[in-house]
Amino acid sequence: MGVKRSVDEDPLSRLLAPPPNETAEERETRLQLEAEARQISDRIDEQLKAERAALKKNRPVKVLLLGQSESGKSTTLKNFQLAYCQDEWEAERTSWCMVIQLNLVRGINFILDMLSEEIAGGSYTAAPDSDVSDDDEARFSPSTGNVHLSGKHRLLKLRLAPLRTVQRDLELRIGIQAGADLSDTMISPPGSPTMGPTQRKHEFFVRSSTSWKQAHNRTSSEGAMLGGRRSKEIQMRETADILAGCADDMKAIWEDATVREMLLRKGVRMETTPGFFLNDIDRIASRDYEPSDNDVVRARLRTLGVQEHKIKFTKGPAAGSEWCIYDVGGSRTQRIAWYPYFDDCDAIIFLAPISCFDERLAEDRRINRLEDSFMLWKAVASSKLLAKTSIVLFLNKCDLLEQKLLNGVRIRDYVHSYGDRPNDIEHATKYFAQHFRDILRKNSPEPRPFRVHTTSVVDTKATAATLSVVEEGILRDHLQRADLL
Repeated sequence: MGVKRSVDEDPLSRLLAPPPNETAEERETRLQLEAEARQISDRIDEQLKAERAALKKNRPVKVLLLGQSESGKSTTLKNFQLAYCQDEWEAERTSWCMVIQLNLVRGINFILDMLSEEIAGGSYTAAPDSDVSDDDEARFSPSTGNVHLSGKHRLLKLRLAPLRTVQRDLELRIGIQAGADLSDTMISPPGSPTMGPTQRKHEFFVRSSTSWKQAHNRTSSEGAMLGGRRSKEIQMRETADILAGCADDMKAIWEDATVREMLLRKGVRMETTPGFFLNDIDRIASRDYEPSDNDVVRARLRTLGVQEHKIKFTKGPAAGSEWCIYDVGGSRTQRIAWYPYFDDCDAIIFLAPISCFDERLAEDRRINRLEDSFMLWKAVASSKLLAKTSIVLFLNKCDLLEQKLLNGVRIRDYVHSYGDRPNDIEHATKYFAQHFRDILRKNSPEPRPFRVHTTSVVDTKATAATLSVVEEGILRDHLQRADLL
């Protein structure tokens, strides 16, 4: 009958146990061989660890640009391109010309729509068959609150009628589709007069999959092959000729005191809207216009979907590294698309436009835009998928915030917790920064790197300096995550 083995006996232990009746010499040889095997194993482990670390180091740094719609994400991406992809930037510059022209034309047509509404509402004073001259005067009636238009405005409307065709032509060439309500971005806070139906213009957009820049750069021969359509050069020249011919009238209607009074009465602040170029009519509405870097950064072209841009750094702290920057849509309907990009994310640049403390969401007029930023920030801060992700906060549109405060808009009327703090830019930015910091501290699953910058991303020089600091900080965090520091 065989010997019964213990149920607790480990077969691996029996295999590794020294042989019975082992001599001292045999034991010494065995221990030496085991030591050599351990050294080889340790060297392999170190090599594998170094290779894994190298892969992490060489892996592109993944950066997400997050924030609500019109927070400045696309403008920030353009600043990255301007600072670090100069050759590509120069190649694409001319393709932005028609977008800037469209921004300008839509601004004028928006004003013309409002004038049409005033005329339809009975605020036009000149008789239809009367002589119309530039000396006809418009007037504002304090008793009724109406702006009474003169024959000069009717004449300007007639002269600027070709801009309707220009707008449609530019939209077709860019590949534009109808989008969100344009007037939502121009209306002041609740309590201001509501806008009429003719003013509710849809904001144009293109889809991220649309290669409108490449389409713009097609050669004349390619244009001729597409059904005999006019070449791009001819189309651009015709557009420039029409704009140059309308330049004086565009300036006249924008600088008209009665038009300004009408905009003020309706609560429209066109200067604060993205893609505002009405103060640059002389320069843009010329036959030899070429976009400047600042023009391209300021240009407004809403894109639906996720834009991905790769940057290979050739200088600075991040030299030799590659970044993948993702600009995701900020409207409420697009935020569900964010989550797949959270995986393996190295850093988030979150843009919070603090000038919008007195504005409402375009998607839901019941919600204050600043409160929406707070809620969005809380959701990002509390995400377990992003627990180890460093966060950079841009308190954006500080230039517009300062302008509002200088115009007498009081923060405490819209943000009651602001209290009796001074109504100036210094105290406002400090208060908002602390509020975002408190939300992060209370909701983050674990401590993580956090930096805050006050920005106006339409200012290319100031933003370039900020991006240099951001670049160094994000790279340091990335290397720390790879266990290389």
